[in-house]
Amino acid sequence: MLIQEGDKRTPATDLMLASILAFVAGGVNSAGYLGYRYFSANMTGNVSMASDFLAVSRSDLALGFLTIVVMFILGAFIASCLIEVGKRQLRRNIYALTLIVEAALLMLVGLFITLSARSPNGVLVVGLLSLTMGLQNAASTRISGSRVRTTHVSGVATDIGVGIAMLLGSNSSSDKLAIVLRLRLHLVTIVFFALGGVFGVLGYQHLGGLSFCALAMPLLLLSIRYLR
Repeated sequence: MLIQEGDKRTPATDLMLASILAFVAGGVNSAGYLGYRYFSANMTGNVSMASDFLAVSRSDLALGFLTIVVMFILGAFIASCLIEVGKRQLRRNIYALTLIVEAALLMLVGLFITLSARSPNGVLVVGLLSLTMGLQNAASTRISGSRVRTTHVSGVATDIGVGIAMLLGSNSSSDKLAIVLRLRLHLVTIVFFALGGVFGVLGYQHLGGLSFCALAMPLLLLSIRYLR
């Protein structure tokens, strides 16, 4: 699942990867919002909020939202750099290593929240969570040839609408099969993002910061077998 890239991947491996990573992303996004009122995976919303606050001369709040966006971009940049270095060194498990970095960061954030004597700064915490989401989205996008996108659902929802229209207008059975497989992938992504969101809220209510440690576990379980 974390070795084959692009067209070498099967629909089943993309489906499994999307379900796991979308669940984690939905959980991180919801738990972060419940705790600090910032989204770590919704860059569209964060840019919109920054624009809103700039329009009413609240540059301090706008800067917070823009910082989270920059951290997401930084995460994607770091993941891409790791992947490029890994490819040069012929490391077939570089995607697994990238997800382990994400899991480690999530666990550090969770422990930081739990062990802090006072409530941590929301922009700092969600900025770090956004960094992990950038890492994840870049890794899943690159390994799947842009088929698997897991940290936001706006583009996925658009693809569902486009796919349904294409399915209704297609007369080729092979084209229809390809469209159905893509639609299944997109639907699974949205469903597991939503399920992750439910887990994130319940987890944060009962575990607090340790919920982020719990959300790191699927990443570790997915990736650790590739370290042999």
